[in-house]
Amino acid sequence: MRKNARLAASAAAGLLALTSLTACANDAASSTSDSGSGSGGGKGEHVKIMVGGLDKVIYLPAMLTQRLGYFSAEGLDVQLLSEPAGVQAETALVSGQVQGAVGFYDHTLDLQVKGKSVESVVQFSHAPGEVEVVSNKAAGAITSPKDFKGKKLGVTGLGSSTDFLTKYLAVKNGVKVSEFTPVAVGAGPTFISALQKGAIDGGMTTDPTVATILDKKAGKVLVDMRTPEGSQQALGGPYPSSSLYMQTDWVNSHKDTVQKLVNAFVKTLTWMSTHSASEIAAKMPADYSQGDKALYAQAIKSTLPMFTKDGIMPADGPQTVEKVLKAFNPNIKNAKIDLGKTYTTEFAEKAAG
Repeated sequence: MRKNARLAASAAAGLLALTSLTACANDAASSTSDSGSGSGGGKGEHVKIMVGGLDKVIYLPAMLTQRLGYFSAEGLDVQLLSEPAGVQAETALVSGQVQGAVGFYDHTLDLQVKGKSVESVVQFSHAPGEVEVVSNKAAGAITSPKDFKGKKLGVTGLGSSTDFLTKYLAVKNGVKVSEFTPVAVGAGPTFISALQKGAIDGGMTTDPTVATILDKKAGKVLVDMRTPEGSQQALGGPYPSSSLYMQTDWVNSHKDTVQKLVNAFVKTLTWMSTHSASEIAAKMPADYSQGDKALYAQAIKSTLPMFTKDGIMPADGPQTVEKVLKAFNPNIKNAKIDLGKTYTTEFAEKAAG
């Protein structure tokens, strides 16, 4: 089943030539169902959601909602699936393998240009959650993105969110895309190893990789986009990233189910805003901490500011994303995008109200 899913995802990727920003992860493909309403009980509508890396802190609300039992409370049997990259979450959605995808909001803009109608139904974040780090050796030579010229910069994958955001930071600071070298190094151990061995001078990644780099004293933070303030400074506005997005036709024909999903996620976001990072970490699967509970809690604490409290799209957020995409994505640069069709606040507002 997993092999078929990957083949379908690969085929869809080739067909669509997806080039939008994607949030990547290094976890192996996996699946988990809501323990409160699994196949044994047969209760609740079954919904499959693909996540671009379940163990990444930027997508934490997906697993946390299940662990808190909020899907079951809404009468849903939600199956969370995980693939190594956000692009696979997107392709699984458009190929009909799953009903929803947890990934970066930018996919909705890219897919609209390709003739696909997809919309964010609940917005987890108002900042990218990404961090540009530099190795200790290169820290003296790279003090801002203005110094990217001639450097090797790590990204999770070519064509990923880290790749495009790196390019945007470079061009914004007067460095041409052709003047530095992006290097695909993944996240976690592979990213850290590349940084320590000098295969890259710096790179963009997320927690818990950032927390591990700082803990190992393997590098320093150059640009921090885990907060709305950091996003404003680096990108010129709020940058909605992680979200639950779905095909518009499915949303319109399953409004009751979508409302239940959004209710569950908004409950989680509200819960997160009133609990500590340690309390959140304690609710997550034990293996997510990789043997260091304190460091995992710190990773969550550093990333918490990126999350919304109500699931509602931040004002001017879509415009910031469009501006960044137009800087590099040739499909979007000269296209007219109807931003109002890339997201809806209908469900989140009802859930929050």
